[in-house]
Amino acid sequence: MSDPLLRELDHYVVLEPGGAERILSAAETLLWLAARLDTLAEPPADLRHLVDVHDRARRLLETACELELESGRVVQWFAVRLEPPGA
Repeated sequence: MSDPLLRELDHYVVLEPGGAERILSAAETLLWLAARLDTLAEPPADLRHLVDVHDRARRLLETACELELESGRVVQWFAVRLEPPGA
C-alpha cells in the first residue's frame, strides 16, 4: 500500500530517456503518465482491470515510480516537496 503522505505532494520530478528532468504538478504528472500508457500495446498486467487510461495513470502514480515503455526504455517519476524561496 502506498504512503498517504505521498498523495499530499503536489509535484513530481519526471525522467525520460534522453530528456532533461522536469518538475510537473500532480495533475500534469497524471496527464504525462496517461499519455505514456496510451503508447503501450497492452497496459501492465496489474492495470488491465482498469478500463480508463486516467484511472490506470492514477493507480500507477499511487503504487509505482517507473514504467517500462519498451525493452530497456523506462520512464520514472518521483514525488517532491517544493519549498518556497527563503524557507
